[in-house]
Amino acid sequence: MDKRKQILDSALKLFVEYGFHGTPTSLIAKEAGVANGTLFHYFATKDALVIALYVDIKSRMALYLSEQTGTQKTYKDTIREQYIASVYWALENKLEFRFTEQFKTSPFFAQIAPKEIEESLKPFYDMLYAGISEKIIKPQPVDLLFTLISSQTFGLNQYLLSHQFSKTKQHQVISDTFEMLWAMIT
Repeated sequence: MDKRKQILDSALKLFVEYGFHGTPTSLIAKEAGVANGTLFHYFATKDALVIALYVDIKSRMALYLSEQTGTQKTYKDTIREQYIASVYWALENKLEFRFTEQFKTSPFFAQIAPKEIEESLKPFYDMLYAGISEKIIKPQPVDLLFTLISSQTFGLNQYLLSHQFSKTKQHQVISDTFEMLWAMIT
């Protein structure tokens, strides 16, 4: 494993466990098995490390979603695939999901350029715009629709993590909550 990845993996674990401010870079370097200077060679500041970790996680999530989706036949199927893939990604990547939730409510999020955020959300926003223009989903602000869907995903993930369902029951809960979400936005 390369040193940059070791640092990111260690930072992820420690940030989720101790928070951004409770995790000194010296602890991250120690956990990664590298010198402090090595950490700062890859990331000029702790802020740069936090942001790089967020960008790395979002990139890996986007790749996962693109690999898991794309076989849909209808608009509803498209949204369903995205929703289900997002929930399964969160369940399979618990630390990454917790980190992204911490990040979104932290001052670090404001350091991401609005254009970068807009670009990362563009495919999903475009999909929502298409649903509105085709009169499939309610004509609401796209950022509101995205927030509702994201909140549903977050809440469902929390619910599933707090219960020990069989895979069959888990999938049923995910499917049922998609239907509730679909009823809300259409």
